[in-house]
Amino acid sequence: MSTDITEAEAANELMRLAKQIAHHNKLYHAEDDPEISDPEFDALVRRNAELEAAFPHLIRDDSPSKVVGHEIAASPLSKVTHEVRMMSLDNAFSDEEVEEFVARVRRFLSLAEDEPVAMTAEDKIDGLSCSLRYEKGALVLAATRGDGQVGENVTANVAHIDDIPQMLRGNAPDIFEVRGEVYMSKQDFAALNAALIESAETAAREKGEELDPAKVRQFANPRNAAAGSLRQKDASVTATRKLRFWAHGWGAASEVPGKTQHEVMRAIAAWGLPISPELKLCHSVKEMLQHYRSIFEGRAELPYDIDGVVYKVDRLDWQKRLGFVAKAPRWAMAHKFPAERAETVLQSIDIQVGRTGKLTPVGRLAPVLVGGVTVTNVTLHNRDEIARLGVRPGDRVVIQRAGDVIPQVVENLTREEEREPFIFPDHCPECDSEAVSEEGEVDVRCTGGLICPAQRTERLKHFVSRGALDIEGLGEKTIDQFHALGWLRNPADIFALHERKAELLELEGWQEKSVENLLASIEAKREPDAARLLFGLGIRHVGAVTARDLMKNFHNLPALREVAQKARAGDEEAAAELTSIDGVGPVVVEALGDFFHEPHNIAVWEDLLAEVSPPEYVVETTASAVSGKTVVFTGKLETMSRDEAKAQAERLGAKAAGSVSAKTDLVVAGPGAGSKLKKAAELGIEVIDEAAWAEIVAAAG
Repeated sequence: MSTDITEAEAANELMRLAKQIAHHNKLYHAEDDPEISDPEFDALVRRNAELEAAFPHLIRDDSPSKVVGHEIAASPLSKVTHEVRMMSLDNAFSDEEVEEFVARVRRFLSLAEDEPVAMTAEDKIDGLSCSLRYEKGALVLAATRGDGQVGENVTANVAHIDDIPQMLRGNAPDIFEVRGEVYMSKQDFAALNAALIESAETAAREKGEELDPAKVRQFANPRNAAAGSLRQKDASVTATRKLRFWAHGWGAASEVPGKTQHEVMRAIAAWGLPISPELKLCHSVKEMLQHYRSIFEGRAELPYDIDGVVYKVDRLDWQKRLGFVAKAPRWAMAHKFPAERAETVLQSIDIQVGRTGKLTPVGRLAPVLVGGVTVTNVTLHNRDEIARLGVRPGDRVVIQRAGDVIPQVVENLTREEEREPFIFPDHCPECDSEAVSEEGEVDVRCTGGLICPAQRTERLKHFVSRGALDIEGLGEKTIDQFHALGWLRNPADIFALHERKAELLELEGWQEKSVENLLASIEAKREPDAARLLFGLGIRHVGAVTARDLMKNFHNLPALREVAQKARAGDEEAAAELTSIDGVGPVVVEALGDFFHEPHNIAVWEDLLAEVSPPEYVVETTASAVSGKTVVFTGKLETMSRDEAKAQAERLGAKAAGSVSAKTDLVVAGPGAGSKLKKAAELGIEVIDEAAWAEIVAAAG
């Protein structure tokens, strides 16, 4: 899929993707009621990853690449904090991406071309992630993944899963957390839904009523059935459902029984826990892909659902060096199965207005079944995409479930038929303001700004969202309600809601306790994290990661505003200070300058800072000799990759910069260092070699 778009387009799409993926994550992980299929979801995540790779400075703090699962919704089950975070996996969809994954491992570890890289490969079952904690061989705790840090206690429920032993065989470590998937076989899934239908039919007969099949509650797929069955308050309900389990890894452990992934998995199997029968040790990319194809060709015969193959670096010492990025390990990859297509009719095209004013066309489809999932909506991206496809209401189209932001129209089968063309609106459907596209952009945007209801409420929803201020109790419906009442027009109004307590209590559905909880949640954000607050303002091109990077450099918001305004006024030194920050380029500098140049933005900013007092932004790091310093790596590093070196610097509290300047404190130079080394000498900056850097890292522990 193409990333041949402008930075502005990419920033807008990343905002939309973050919201979409968060919505579907909540439905999937917290409510077990997904609206889209796994391939559709994978395609959204894939598009997000491709845009972030092409525009790393636009990565948002609420980016799906940084989120595992979803926070637990209201649940009768108690919460459990995982000792070791339960991570997710990055995905590959082609042989080339698998080859690049292995090559990336080689580069990171600085391995020679002839150094073998063994990988385990196993089928990826479509189930519910679960962690089993054993102490002295006895099962003491079972928990779902949740958001990766906090899950639900399902210890009583897993007692009814035959695959999970209450006591391990042999000599297991004193503490060992087995991680795997709870799943339901295809046969047991079919039997469960049949039983639900039979129960509904019996109840209808007893009442003398005719059964409406559409109203019978059934599970959409085996994964939903497994999740719904495991997450029962009453464990006796779980006992009536046939659930299974297999292990694919581990978390906290007092001792690891092996030096490789394969050895440890064999040990887990010896203790009495099932592992994938397809687990294989591969010694080349060719072997990995052969095993993938073998599993893909035979998946229809498997008694359970799978959606790909998982590869993991076999050597555990290499896994430790590779470490993690955001939500996923660098040493593992899920190779997903390909997309599916179907034909249907495009019934209408609706225009939605987003938080940034972008007009996004959404196609409404005649419902069509694609691989067992009913699809009714499709994104048409923008005005140019509609023109490229030549789509109009009434056209017969081919849709695809994966490979782009899905559902996606890949072909118009009736574009030659006589039919009125679709005219993209030149005025906002929400506020009737003029809708225009900026020079060099394909997106059409409403010019109404804060007078546009769609933008105003969406900006407020963004401000209180999880990646921003994360104000509990101010959900989308509540924002809409308070906005309709005229109570909310800008972020500062949120902090004045305590003045409306009496009015709140008069609203339907609001009680003394719920009002107190909301106001307490708001008051708790009077001293918000500065990076979250900056991100919450919705400044174009300033995603959550960029906001955090800016705060790491400036530490407080007034300092950032001062430099941004100077840069806007033509101060080259101020502009250079901004662009010296990793991930901040001219586009971000321009966006910041424009924001602080507009009077209405300054008014919103000042009103907000009159209500809140963000403390100085402090980053928690390991104390070291380079804490607070700016480090530049140059030349060829012989014992580690440049990425690994930069990751080390950040862990030690240093800033890893890409260029040498008067603000550079230390240069680490390897063989072949050129202009950067020369400039360091001219500026009198300390220069050390790779061995000396290794000593600094070792001393920090």
